[in-house]
Amino acid sequence: MDLRNIAIIAHVDHGKTTLVDELLKQSGAFRENQAVAERAMDSNDLERERGITILAKATSVEWKGTRINIVDTPGHADFGGEVERILSMVDGVVLLVDAAEGPMPQTKFVTSKALALGLRPIVVLNKVDKPDAEPDRALDEVFDLFASLDADDDQLDFPHLYASGRSGWCDADLNGPRKDLHALFNLVVNHVPAPKQIKHQDEDFRMLATTLSSDPFVGRILTGRIETGRVKVGQTVQALSRIGQKIEQFRVTRVQAFRGLGQSDIDEGEAGDIVSLAGMQKATVADTICALAVSEPLDAQPIDPPTITVTFGINDSPLAGRDGKKVQSRVIRERLMKEAESNVAIKIADTPGGEAFEVSGRGELQMGVLIENMRREGFELSISRPQVIMREEDGQRLEPIEEVTVDVDDEYSGAVIEKLTGTRKGDLVEMRQNAGKTRLVAHVPSRGLIGYHGEFLTDTRGTGVLNRVFHAWAPYKGPIPGRRQGVLISMEDGEAVAYALWNLEERGKLFIGAQAKVYQGMIIGEHSRDNDLEVNPLKGKKLTNVRASGTDEAVKLTTPITLSLEEAIAYINDDELVEVTPNAIRLRKRFLDPHERKRASKSN
Repeated sequence: MDLRNIAIIAHVDHGKTTLVDELLKQSGAFRENQAVAERAMDSNDLERERGITILAKATSVEWKGTRINIVDTPGHADFGGEVERILSMVDGVVLLVDAAEGPMPQTKFVTSKALALGLRPIVVLNKVDKPDAEPDRALDEVFDLFASLDADDDQLDFPHLYASGRSGWCDADLNGPRKDLHALFNLVVNHVPAPKQIKHQDEDFRMLATTLSSDPFVGRILTGRIETGRVKVGQTVQALSRIGQKIEQFRVTRVQAFRGLGQSDIDEGEAGDIVSLAGMQKATVADTICALAVSEPLDAQPIDPPTITVTFGINDSPLAGRDGKKVQSRVIRERLMKEAESNVAIKIADTPGGEAFEVSGRGELQMGVLIENMRREGFELSISRPQVIMREEDGQRLEPIEEVTVDVDDEYSGAVIEKLTGTRKGDLVEMRQNAGKTRLVAHVPSRGLIGYHGEFLTDTRGTGVLNRVFHAWAPYKGPIPGRRQGVLISMEDGEAVAYALWNLEERGKLFIGAQAKVYQGMIIGEHSRDNDLEVNPLKGKKLTNVRASGTDEAVKLTTPITLSLEEAIAYINDDELVEVTPNAIRLRKRFLDPHERKRASKSN
């Protein structure tokens, strides 16, 4: 059977996963009456809740005698480690661009990776039925983007289609019949080359592992594209590291290929096909699985370096161990090491005491997703404020700079420019106005963006859209001021009393409600001034023998501010931690005892 391997790449929310749903339906991968979840490719709970793709996933459809392997990739730069590996498995990409928004930062990020590998993209202008769609402008912007990324003449001569993924149609003509996706299927078959690996069927077997998963019955499963030769169930193969060291020798217990949404067992995988193998104990992502006669590993894609680091520690608060079952540092370490195995964009390092671990990654979102997954698995953790990773080069201290693209209503652009270029030490590089909207592009230190998103939404009344992607390393730009407000710290252990909280409302905004469990050193609110204040949230009303009229018995409290996981991590200062359990997110001081806090502040 003829074969094509393609990846669908796009900025977050431009409709990749929805389009793949329609491709599956129209190719006959589902039965007529089969119940299929919307965004069938977003299979894990977090992906469904947040409406984003986190893990790259493959599927396969058949079209007029050709099998098309399709990989759905994440749009966030935080998960770029996934994207880079996936693109080395495919021979073509479908670049999806929102006809209203045009190319966005993550479009640029994934497209630069695809062009560097020599892939020739097919451009699909999606959501052309939106009222504010401008497909011609979006098409011009895509061409400009390709030119700025040094695309060659073949890549600049890209075919394009107009589409509405949600409505399930795609056409070469904007005013075409708008019936189905046949135009896209035909273009993929005609434009994307067949895998060149097919010519190497008779050579020794070699495959580069690009994703790792595990199955409770089968064990470790590595997925990749077979570069040369064939692999059969029962065959003895070996795993080589990037530098050619032999990691292990094992017998292949299972060969699976993608068929529709699921995977099917096959007897033999051939060069060019994307398959999953089981049977290994140690081999991991970026290793070469090959025949015993092979001694040279395949080249693995270099991965962009991590830019931030967060410390994961054991939860040592007075409420530790009440929610989660996984609280020991040994269990936390095992889980983090398992994550680093399958996610090459994450690095783990032990700290001197052994009770905490430094986890380095691409961004706050990537860290937030890892922490959220761990708390759902029953872990309890204490998390530090993210720190930006610095570099030393030629005696100069360098820091990561990100390219920030902001779309806001004109009236809010002034506030955003002031924040980005003033306190956060950014440089404004572009400003475009169009129909009441302003697009700003700025180069801002990563340090200045930690915790900015919540502030940005407040400044733009929730209407602004902010996207960021790693830009370059640049000389250190000097100190950036942190949170200006102090915090309210509990001085007692117990349950918060409504009357006490009511009295504290004039001191600042509260993070907890009545009957919330509190402990000494826990942060229960934000102080209205710039210093920390110790307060007693347990102090009830003194009873007298004078009968009250009843009017002051019912205390009405303002609704407390509830911080999400990412907001909490970005909110804290260096002397504070976020306590994360399966049922709660609490803020606390690193040192719970007030005397220890004073000693620590003096030593600093």
